[in-house]
Amino acid sequence: MSPTHHGQLVATAVLSGALVAGTILGFQHIRRRVQLDELKRSIPDIDEKHTANKLTDYGAAAEAPISMTHEDDRGALLAARARLGDYDEELIQEQLARNYVFLKDDGMTKLRAAFVIVVGCGGVGSHATVALARSGVSKLRLIDFDQVSLSSLNRHAVATLTDVGTPKVHCIRKRLEQITPWTHFDCRNELFRADAADELLADWTTGEQRPDYVIDAIDNIDTKVALLSYCHQRKIRVVSSMGAGCKSDPSRIFIGDISTSLEDGLSRTTRRRLRLMGVSKGIPVVYSSEKPGPGKAQLLPLPDEEFEKGRVGELSVLPDFRVRILPVLGTMPAIFGYTAANHVILDIAGYPHEYITAKGRDKMHDGILTNLQGCEERLAAAVLRGEGKALAEDTVDGGLGVKIPITKEDVAFLVEEIYRGKSVISGLSTRLALIRWQRIPSKTTAIQPPPKPSSSTLPSARQPASDTSSEMFNLRYFPTQISSNIALGDLVCMTKEEAAEHERGVLKANMDPESLYSPNTLRLVECRRREVQDLERIR
Repeated sequence: MSPTHHGQLVATAVLSGALVAGTILGFQHIRRRVQLDELKRSIPDIDEKHTANKLTDYGAAAEAPISMTHEDDRGALLAARARLGDYDEELIQEQLARNYVFLKDDGMTKLRAAFVIVVGCGGVGSHATVALARSGVSKLRLIDFDQVSLSSLNRHAVATLTDVGTPKVHCIRKRLEQITPWTHFDCRNELFRADAADELLADWTTGEQRPDYVIDAIDNIDTKVALLSYCHQRKIRVVSSMGAGCKSDPSRIFIGDISTSLEDGLSRTTRRRLRLMGVSKGIPVVYSSEKPGPGKAQLLPLPDEEFEKGRVGELSVLPDFRVRILPVLGTMPAIFGYTAANHVILDIAGYPHEYITAKGRDKMHDGILTNLQGCEERLAAAVLRGEGKALAEDTVDGGLGVKIPITKEDVAFLVEEIYRGKSVISGLSTRLALIRWQRIPSKTTAIQPPPKPSSSTLPSARQPASDTSSEMFNLRYFPTQISSNIALGDLVCMTKEEAAEHERGVLKANMDPESLYSPNTLRLVECRRREVQDLERIR
């Protein structure tokens, strides 16, 4: 076949493919146009029977109708008068009498003058707002783009059937105007966005009062991270609610720093995203330490027929918002909301508060660190004896101990962040330990802990390590101190029983991990160790 004939065949094939592709794309375009025309024809013309309002950028009505009953009208009129000062101060103090007794006059003065912003007015945010208003906070800015739906009624603090379809921010406002008519509301029926943060978190509408506190009740990762980062950078006090979905045990709800929150996927993802933005701690969060388990609620899968339709992302309310149903027990968002509001009230009023950490985790991390220390000492002794070195009584065996460059915070990072509180071998979450994954190299240079120096030969504190130091255990600065070279990436999480077998087989008998563990386990270990390397750069 001549080169010319071959080129003609190639050109013919290319042109044929282009023609077929053009035909298919043209057919799809025509079909979309036909479907769009049919949809437009199905929409009735605007007349006396059919009216329409302009939509906002996030799909909500710009002037959403607010259902008002006769009682609502009376409450709105009373609130309008109260905000102008036409409301007896003695009545307010009587209504807040229990708060005054608890927080004292000074605390209540601070609380009543406070300006608090609640971002997200669903299950968590609505209960937090109700608690703040009932406790005396006089200036509340509510931010939420969403409307009340039927499915909201199982967890919303004040919504009723008549509120379905109305903005959540106005639903809360009109109900609370009947409870605390003196409260000033600034309702923003819009989505919190990073590019609008300066406006949404600006000073109060009258005067120059900065927000005293922000409550984050958002359940979308992108907007949550943007809000928390903005507040942290500008030193605006903020408390964040983590995930209440799939949780059912109220005894496991805690409030603590975001760096210590456990067993919460939303918290873990938020924490990692914030670390990339330079924020690793300093944000109090409400979270649940409840573990998932057999028989417990889980995120519901999207039906197969929805995947068959294609472009499942278009099912979400907004881009990047979840499209699957998150099971929520109605009581849990309320507890999260009241816990967040409780923190804000105490902090603003200056009331003493010191929270306990998640039960047992701090003690567990101490225990894991102690076990790791003991394991490193046993390995050091084995290495030194294996090289024929006589150990002085005041070194490893005498209790001087091997120094390890691992802290309790490092243990918490590895166990909670990297290994999700589970053994990498069996997935069990009880009696955990950290241990070296790789065996100690068989070829190590000799190490001879020198005898205890006399006062006349005492070396300087900065004397460098001897050239004969072991690869795994070094003499650093002081001749009687043995320290380990172990790094976070060298460690894996197992149960204590699995760690004991691993120590005997891999670390002392020099067996390869490949001979003991399944390919799936080996892949998971490598994945977790790479994760350590990636996250270590931003810790």
